Amino acid sequence: MAKKKGSTRHTEAIQVRGATQNNLKNVDIDIPLNTLTVITGVSGSGKSSLAFDTIYSEGQRRYVETFSPYARQFLDRMDKPRAERIDGIPPAIAIDQTNPVRTSRSTVGTMTELNDHLKLLFARAATIYCSSCGDPVRRDTPKSATDALFRVKESPESIYLTFPVQVPHNFSVQEVRELLTAQGYTRVLERGEGEFEVIEDKVRLSKNNRQRIADDFERAFRHGHGKATVYAADNTQNPLLRVSSDFHCARCDIHYKDPSPSLFSFNSPVGACDTCRGFGRTIGIDYRLVIPDESKSLSQGAIRPWQTQSYAECQDDLIRFARKRRIPINTPWRDLSEEQRQWVIEGEGEWEEGVWYGVQRFFDWLETKSYKMHIRVLLSKYRSYGECPSCEGSRLKPEALLWKLGPERYTIHDIMTLPIDQCASFFSTLKLPAPLDQATDLLLGEIRTRMSYLLDVGLGYLTLDRQSRTLSGGEVQRINLTTALGTSLVNTLFVLDEPSIGLHSRDIRRLISILHRLRDAGNTLVVVEHDPEVIRAADRVIDMGPGPGEHGGSVVFNGTLKKLL
Repeated sequence: MAKKKGSTRHTEAIQVRGATQNNLKNVDIDIPLNTLTVITGVSGSGKSSLAFDTIYSEGQRRYVETFSPYARQFLDRMDKPRAERIDGIPPAIAIDQTNPVRTSRSTVGTMTELNDHLKLLFARAATIYCSSCGDPVRRDTPKSATDALFRVKESPESIYLTFPVQVPHNFSVQEVRELLTAQGYTRVLERGEGEFEVIEDKVRLSKNNRQRIADDFERAFRHGHGKATVYAADNTQNPLLRVSSDFHCARCDIHYKDPSPSLFSFNSPVGACDTCRGFGRTIGIDYRLVIPDESKSLSQGAIRPWQTQSYAECQDDLIRFARKRRIPINTPWRDLSEEQRQWVIEGEGEWEEGVWYGVQRFFDWLETKSYKMHIRVLLSKYRSYGECPSCEGSRLKPEALLWKLGPERYTIHDIMTLPIDQCASFFSTLKLPAPLDQATDLLLGEIRTRMSYLLDVGLGYLTLDRQSRTLSGGEVQRINLTTALGTSLVNTLFVLDEPSIGLHSRDIRRLISILHRLRDAGNTLVVVEHDPEVIRAADRVIDMGPGPGEHGGSVVFNGTLKKLL
């Protein structure tokens, strides 16, 4: 059945009719879908008016209209562009040079979604190393525990294989003994009040008993909450071997939790450092501001906040106590010993004790009065941001940094601080032991692919922990471009604003290959560009002009590069 005239038509091009947005002069134009189209022209000729204010604006507006009224309230609403009609426009994404990020929680890693992939990889494939002895902590199985025992001791002697039992607070030792006896366990080793080790089996260490020992380990793990210990029958004080079916360092008796992806994220309360809340920096008193001039002595007023009428009493106390302790008051601060400086700053005790209280306690006292405006102003003069003392800038809890990857034993923070080109080299050679190689193959492949995209657009010098708000417009645009490529979008309109700015000619060729890859995936690209190399790589060129401002707004040329030449 034939379609009626005037019904919605399926078009193979974006059709713009009668566009008068900004300085556009009744522009009619067709932009074929699934092509790379470059819009060029002098500055102010109407390139951005056509690309962003007309084509992108309408594509985005129509896409947002498909959401429910509830969802639309959270999305930016764009005004309808001034045009008679726009047909055949797919959902649109603008990749321009504005950097909208203001929060310090956004980094290159979060923008590219590499953080999400890395935390999944660490949760699945990393090895934890004990915080005390530094040895790898692995789950033992009955088989691995048996193998380890035969490696430790090969001589055919009798051993005790035991598991620990804690006496619950609502039971007596006698009651627990009776319960164990009822289950057939009559031999125990006393290990202090409310704790003893139950002997699972006394067995001769020989190859013929290998299966029996493995079965003993299995029962010991089940009854001993995953822990088992082996002693020589003639020495029950010094264990031959401690093993655990959990993340438990048997040597140091330290238990570790199972890893979750959230543990490796500074944007999650599970993984964020408790001191700095995942920011990596804390605000505190900066003693370089408190003592700005190290050539001054204590008597000359080295401690700056005490050189006012309000706190002159503190300056008098300092001089009085310094004389008592024979601290030189006429020697420049820089020439005082480390011990003498420490005395001035840290003091000896509280003010009520009648001893020198120190500069630090003075500021602690000011903090208690910070509800007063003038105190807050005073404190702000001597505060500054510094690296978090707890996590040393890693933003993560200490337990997250015990998990390491590869022969280099990189923590997730080590990977975040490596330049992306070095990161890519590390992951290209990383081999995971079976069966992890199958389970995480897809994840590792995605990480390698995204890093190769970042290298392709010349961003190998960045690090994943670089804050997004410190990036230039061109860097943000290229990161967004690689993110779009990594998400495998299809049937989408991408509108870009001079992505070649600041790039070396070698990197421009890489950028062009990414634009072609996006196009070949089934997307339409409209690029505002002046670079001759990008224009040569386009399927279609639109030249706006002929002049700037009121002299522009017309399509001077619309066709292939061959026609233009």
